[in-house]
Amino acid sequence: MDAQGRGRAGDNNVDPADQWVFDPNTGNYELRLDHAGQAPARPADRKTAGSRRAAGKRGDDTDTRPLPTQRARGDESADADERPGGGRASRRAAGSRAVAAAAAGPASRRKRKPKKSGKQKALYWTAGVVGFVLVAGCGGAFYLYQQLNGNISKVDVGVENDAVSDGPVNVLIIGTDARSGKGNSGYGDAGSVGHADTTILMHISKDRTNATALSIPRDMITDIPSCPTKQKDGSTKNIPGERGVRFNTSLGQEGRDPGCTWRTVEKLTGLKINHFMMADFNAVKSLSTAVDGVEVCAGKDLNDPKSHLKLKAGRHVVKGEQALAFVRTRHAIGFGSDLDRIKMQQQFLSSLIRKLKSSAFSSPAKLYDVSQAATKALTVDTGIGSANKLLDFGTDLKKVDIDKVTFATVPVLDNPDDPATVILNKTAADPLFAMVRADHALAKGKKGKGKKSAPAKKAPPEQVRVDVTNGGGPIGSAQETVDWLQNTKAAKLSTNAGNAPSKLAATRLEYAPNQADQAATLADWMGLPKSALKKSSQNAGDRVPMKLTLGKDFKAPGSPIEAPTETPDGVQNVNADDKNVCAK
Repeated sequence: MDAQGRGRAGDNNVDPADQWVFDPNTGNYELRLDHAGQAPARPADRKTAGSRRAAGKRGDDTDTRPLPTQRARGDESADADERPGGGRASRRAAGSRAVAAAAAGPASRRKRKPKKSGKQKALYWTAGVVGFVLVAGCGGAFYLYQQLNGNISKVDVGVENDAVSDGPVNVLIIGTDARSGKGNSGYGDAGSVGHADTTILMHISKDRTNATALSIPRDMITDIPSCPTKQKDGSTKNIPGERGVRFNTSLGQEGRDPGCTWRTVEKLTGLKINHFMMADFNAVKSLSTAVDGVEVCAGKDLNDPKSHLKLKAGRHVVKGEQALAFVRTRHAIGFGSDLDRIKMQQQFLSSLIRKLKSSAFSSPAKLYDVSQAATKALTVDTGIGSANKLLDFGTDLKKVDIDKVTFATVPVLDNPDDPATVILNKTAADPLFAMVRADHALAKGKKGKGKKSAPAKKAPPEQVRVDVTNGGGPIGSAQETVDWLQNTKAAKLSTNAGNAPSKLAATRLEYAPNQADQAATLADWMGLPKSALKKSSQNAGDRVPMKLTLGKDFKAPGSPIEAPTETPDGVQNVNADDKNVCAK
């Protein structure tokens, strides 16, 4: 906010920050817009004020801490008073004194309300590297709505969903490599229109108890569907799709807007997206500065001349340009690939979330700084294209505890046709996408303390003998499955037995007791649930095949019939609450 704006919020010359009032009954700051910023004196407020006056007369129990408006410029926190229009108590309205006294805390002998535990605190989503910002302040509201609205940029992608949903929420977070913006001329590719340099699909569960953040490699080869884009003159232009191109060209290339990346991710994962958020390099610099730095860990000395990152082994607090260098580096870690850089970004985002949760909203001044940085960094869809909508959105999602947030990377394989790119690892990715679609928390495979059952013995591929029939799957499913088994899994004893005599709602595998090892192998390949396995009472002959009947629930060979409930093998993942992750 500029100096003119801060001094003229109303006719009584009330500082807008004075409208942000601490409520001792809830432990939160609340926005009071009545009576030109003067906080109404509710019974609890009057009692507290009276207690303070009495305490002052007695000379005991009086809180002598400096008020926010009285901090000296040499103090550690003086930066909040350095902003235009701030720092002079003599210019505060009556509401200012109420804010300051409330922020300092009640001074009476009355017991304070117990602080909320870490698990009860809201999770404030802010991740600068890709505009990871769902701002919900202290369980209260945004203040300075009009100015924050002016900060937010929005794009009409042809889909406008409500800010709040009753079901699961999927938010597409896009970080671009555009060089636009102050101080960004040295980053990214010269002349870049801004590609999808960093992309995360954030899935928040229906019950708001957990969240999964899927990082999508920018160099992954995929198909981009055709997409309608709004032009400056208000018309709509349909941009043709492309097959077999890099994922990052889903934005910027050929005039594609975030809606094209939106549709590409929907086609890739089968998940319906609710909203998108997009930011450039400035997001990292401004947000990391607004929270007074983000702690990161280097498992070794890091020196990347291309990103300009230089860190000794150990823990460091980075912000501004150094924070941007951290999330951009890749040549100093791992194999120097974009997949290694994704791990750096996940570490940074996890630490940023922890910082926000613990202290970033500890005062109205800090809330102001972060809200300003977040909204200025964002470009969003029209469904959340205002401060009010963002508030509703963030308030709906803030229930997720940090230890229930998991970052994962979409599994990929080296592209045999182009070593500079990667291709989707469908064997690992399909179960992962199915798990997220089913709204299952991305677990780490931890088991309970009870007795563990021994894993089923599995037969080698050359011993798996099965007849495949189509009993409700798509046309040609039996032959497609046999081809997949023989060519991908080396199960040469698989046979197409044609159509089943009747349709089945669910896929079924029938096997004899002495074929249990074969059944275990096939069930693992096909992603069959236990309910699909039907064991007979008598053993079968050596050359008698098992019978696999594809039901109406069958989609494709290798695509799980039932979504897994634990993280599939081969999926890189890290919990946001894990503080032991270090870049190596």
